[in-house]
Amino acid sequence: QVQLVESGGGLVQAGGSLRLSCAASGSFSSINTMGWYRQAPGKQRELVASITSGGSTNYADSVKGRFTISRDNAKNTVDLEMNSLKPEDTCVYYCAADLYGRRWPPIVDDFDYWGQGTQVTVSS
Repeated sequence: QVQLVESGGGLVQAGGSLRLSCAASGSFSSINTMGWYRQAPGKQRELVASITSGGSTNYADSVKGRFTISRDNAKNTVDLEMNSLKPEDTCVYYCAADLYGRRWPPIVDDFDYWGQGTQVTVSS
């Protein structure tokens, strides 16, 4: 079992920045892939960014060049630095963990565990 707890969401003006953090705990030896996905009301989940334990990263086209994902394997944490935020980035953001690394790049359904979500609101 893996528990994921996110922090760092909030309200920011367009063009601003936010940093999301996620800490994983529980009974596991390692997590192959960690990621962030988001879901707006009435829309499908979108995998925003993902990162392997070896440091390989993948981003959705909508956030490339603006968002940066990083992780600390020793601390079992993953962060998402979000810059140049746009109103369309307004969503609940979820941290996710794929223990086994089923494929690369992953899809949303590959993740076994996810957190409770943190709201990001970007005002225009």
